[in-house]
Amino acid sequence: MKKRRFQLNEKQLGYAMVLPSLILVFVVILWPVAQSFWNSLFDYRLNDPTRSEKMMHANIDLEKYVDNHFFIEKQLDELADATDREQDKQTISKIKTGIEKYHSELLSDKQVEKKVEKVNDLLMAYKPVNDSELKYQQVDNDFAAAYRKALSSYQHDLENIAESLDGKEVQSDFQQTAELLGATNRSILKSNFIGVDNYKKYFKDKRMWRSLGNTTLFTVISVFFELVLGLLVALLINRAFKGRGLIRASVLIPWAVPTAVAAMMWGFLYDGQSGIVAHYLEVLHIVPSSSWLLSTGNGGLFSIILADVWKTTPYMALLILAGLQTIPGSLYEASNVDGASKLQQFFKITLPLLKSSILVALLFRTLDAFRVFDLIYVLTGGGPANSTESISVYAYKTMFSQQNFGEGSTLSVIVFLCVALISFIYVKLIGSELFAGRTK
Repeated sequence: MKKRRFQLNEKQLGYAMVLPSLILVFVVILWPVAQSFWNSLFDYRLNDPTRSEKMMHANIDLEKYVDNHFFIEKQLDELADATDREQDKQTISKIKTGIEKYHSELLSDKQVEKKVEKVNDLLMAYKPVNDSELKYQQVDNDFAAAYRKALSSYQHDLENIAESLDGKEVQSDFQQTAELLGATNRSILKSNFIGVDNYKKYFKDKRMWRSLGNTTLFTVISVFFELVLGLLVALLINRAFKGRGLIRASVLIPWAVPTAVAAMMWGFLYDGQSGIVAHYLEVLHIVPSSSWLLSTGNGGLFSIILADVWKTTPYMALLILAGLQTIPGSLYEASNVDGASKLQQFFKITLPLLKSSILVALLFRTLDAFRVFDLIYVLTGGGPANSTESISVYAYKTMFSQQNFGEGSTLSVIVFLCVALISFIYVKLIGSELFAGRTK
C-alpha cells in the first residue's frame, strides 16, 4: 500500500511562501526595535561604571572587588597599630570582622570562589579581566544591599575617627582606608532594571514634547509644500518641449546632493553677515533681519523647512512624474473632443488617476521627514536653546553625547511608535479607498 505524500493546501502553501518574508521583517526591522525596547527598561549608561551593564539582579565587579579587598586587611591592621585609643581599636576590629564575615559568605559558593581565584591570578599578573562572565558575579539582592550598607557604615566610622585625630599623617591613613571601603562599596552593583520608568519620565518631559512638536510641525509644513511644488514640477517636465531631458536632469540635482553637504551649503547661505539668501530675504521683507534665520527658534525652523523643500521637492516630483507617465494620452484626447478645459482635465482625469502615486509619495516622504536628523543636526544642531531640535536629534544627543543608552533607547522606541502610527493612518484610513477601488 502506497503512503500518501504530504501536501499543503492552498492556504497553508500561501503561509509557507510568506514565512521567509516574515522572518526577514522580524530580523531586519523588529529585532533591533525589540533590542531598543529591552535597553529602555534599564538605567543603562556607558559613562557610569556602576550602570555600564544591563543587570536584572545585583552583581559584584570581581575585578575591582578583589583588587580592593587585597589591601583592606593590611590597611586595617596598620590603622590599629597607628592609634593608641582603645575605642578606635575596637571600631577597627569590628570593621575587620564584619568585612571578613561578608567576604566568607560570598566565597561560600564554590563557583564564586573559583572565579575570585582566577581574577586574583590575573591581577597578580597585571592583566585586565576582559571576560564579562568572569568579571561580574550575580549575587542575592538582599546580600548585596546588606554588604553595601555595612561598608557605608564602616566608611563613615573611619571618617569620624579621622576627623577626631590630630596628626595629619594618621588622619590621611584613616581617610585613605575609608575611601578604599567606598571603592569596595561601589564594586557591588545594584540592579539597574527600572521597568517603564524611562517612559514615565519622558511622558512628563517638556523637552521631549517640544522636540516631538518641532518634528510634527516640520513634517506637516515641508511635506505640504513639497507635494504642491513637486506636483507642479512633475506636470511641467511631463510636457513635451525642447530640452526636456536636460531640464529633468537639472531638477534632480538638489536630490542628488548629500543632506549633510546641502545643510552646510545652506548654513553659509543663511549666514547673517555674508549669506546671500539671508540678504535677499531681508531685502524682500520676507524675514525681519538677515541674522533672524539662525539666531531665533522661528527663524531656525523656517530655515530648516526651506532647505528641506529645496532638496526634497525633486524626489516628490519624480514619484508623481512616474504616475503621470502611466495615464493614457487617449483620455486627454477624448476629453478635448468633449470640450473639457485644462482645469477640468486636471481635476477629472489627472488628479484621480494620480491618487495612488500621490499616496505613495506622501507615505514615503512623511516617514522620511518625521525621522529627520542630519539636516537639523548639521544646520542648527537643534538650537538655539533646543528650539529646532527634532525627536531624532534629541535621541542622538541622549544616546551618544550623554552615553545614556537606556533613555536614548526609550526615545528611539517613541520614534518607532510614531512612525508606525503614521504608517497605520496612511494605510488604513487614506489608503483604504485606493485598495477598495482596485478590488472593484
